[in-house]
Amino acid sequence: MTYIVVGLGNPEKKYEHTRHNVGFDVLQVLSQKLDIPLNKLRCKALTGEGRIGGERVVLAAPQTYMNLSGQSVVELLRWYKADAKHLIVVYDDVDLPQGRLRVRAGGSAGTHNGMRNIVYLTGRDDFPRVRIGIGKPEPGRDLAAYVLGKYPPEARQAMFDAFLRAADAVQAIVTDGAEAAMARFNGEGGKGA
Repeated sequence: MTYIVVGLGNPEKKYEHTRHNVGFDVLQVLSQKLDIPLNKLRCKALTGEGRIGGERVVLAAPQTYMNLSGQSVVELLRWYKADAKHLIVVYDDVDLPQGRLRVRAGGSAGTHNGMRNIVYLTGRDDFPRVRIGIGKPEPGRDLAAYVLGKYPPEARQAMFDAFLRAADAVQAIVTDGAEAAMARFNGEGGKGA
């Protein structure tokens, strides 16, 4: 069985380390931690293959732009003959406070366009996901400009800590299951154990 770990974001240098590219940042942490280089373009995604525990994993950063992420996910599931229940999606969430994690075993896509596209094209919502809070913009500020903006200097360390916890949460989903990861990472402000 193969786990497909998809981090959502937008390709292009101008989007690097923006709030909307949380998924890509977490994949970079996983890539370094697990020594799985993201160096192969496959199924419209930058991919790397390796192991978490004894399980085969594919790390994937779709290069389709956020709103079309499902195109890459569908191709990855088909290519690796993976069940959607072994898909793990990592992405930003404006409805969670900055730096807060929320692990779920399934559920709706909410307001996130990348997730909406994945749910729509796979026809499934019963796969685990790790959401990282980026907070809401100040009243009157454009949401698109906010999510495509970079973190202020005072928020960078807290977000990097959140990326580390999110990487741990992904590993916990693979080794222990989504329910165990939820119990560990959703309590205590999502800070993990």
